[in-house]
Amino acid sequence: MGLPNVGKSTLFTALTKKQVDCQNYPFCTIEPNVGTVAVPDERLQALTSLYNSAKVVPTIIEFVDIAGLVKGASTGEGLGNKFLAHIREVDAIIEVVRDFVNDDIIHVANKINPAEDIKTINLELIISDLETVSKRLANLEKQAKGNVAKELVKNLEILKELKNLLEQEKFANEIKVDKEDEHFVKELNLLTSKPIMYVYNVDENELAKNDERLKICAKLEAELAALSEEEVKEYLEAAGIKQTGLDRLIVESYKLLNLITFFTAGPKEAHAWTLVNGTLAPQAAGVIHTDFEQGFVRAEIVNWADLIKAGNEAKAKELGLVKTEGKNYIMKDGDTANFLFNK
Repeated sequence: MGLPNVGKSTLFTALTKKQVDCQNYPFCTIEPNVGTVAVPDERLQALTSLYNSAKVVPTIIEFVDIAGLVKGASTGEGLGNKFLAHIREVDAIIEVVRDFVNDDIIHVANKINPAEDIKTINLELIISDLETVSKRLANLEKQAKGNVAKELVKNLEILKELKNLLEQEKFANEIKVDKEDEHFVKELNLLTSKPIMYVYNVDENELAKNDERLKICAKLEAELAALSEEEVKEYLEAAGIKQTGLDRLIVESYKLLNLITFFTAGPKEAHAWTLVNGTLAPQAAGVIHTDFEQGFVRAEIVNWADLIKAGNEAKAKELGLVKTEGKNYIMKDGDTANFLFNK
């Protein structure tokens, strides 16, 4: 998401290789475009080569291209609340920020000022959340008459704290609540509770400059997306770049969602699976098939790099690299797993 004409749809088109309308005028994107892309992972390719797998299944991530937001969206300007409703449906937000100069592409504020653009959008999200919190608070205060349940009192305290944060123009994700109260905050589905990442759309000559920002040149990425894999590889090698901006964006988005990858591999299939960080082995097995979780006995785990270095499973076991883990094992990013279960 982002302001109109910052390069969101150009970036989305390159990202998914799915052609969406990205003409040079505000609100061109009205209904959100959705695209599913594979998460680039050299580990999966290495396992595929090791086993000479007949089939390869990568992990995926879904991106949604949402219409441009303008100042006043929270009160109905532009596409207003329709825009905000689309954001509520996502798990995390990527805000595309314009930091390139092109007189042929208008800027809604008629000036390039990334910091001001971020402030504009953040304020709209905050105002929308403040309205949600204030309404919920008013409803609960009406209920809080006479004998009040302990949970209701706690929820009122949380809402008052959220309201205070938002009125200070801070995000709702700054609130600290007890574990048992997290579900209440989650149910509010606040925009500023979602993880957020800023992606700066820059001119190509700005890419080589070192700073901490996640930079991408949407125009360049769109051009690269039209090339073959071999041509892209040649370009990257010539430019001394390890991966495209899009690949970095996909990987960083995966991290933003607090996701990790584990693998299953063999001659028939090499498969990358997605887990929330902190998932236990039985639940990981259940991602593959519910029967695996219900009848879970143990898991044989080896780090993908150790397996590749050993050359095959038998050698990895001989070297003591394959560990037998039980129900309390927390899956790690890069684990290659074989689950044993009772049918």
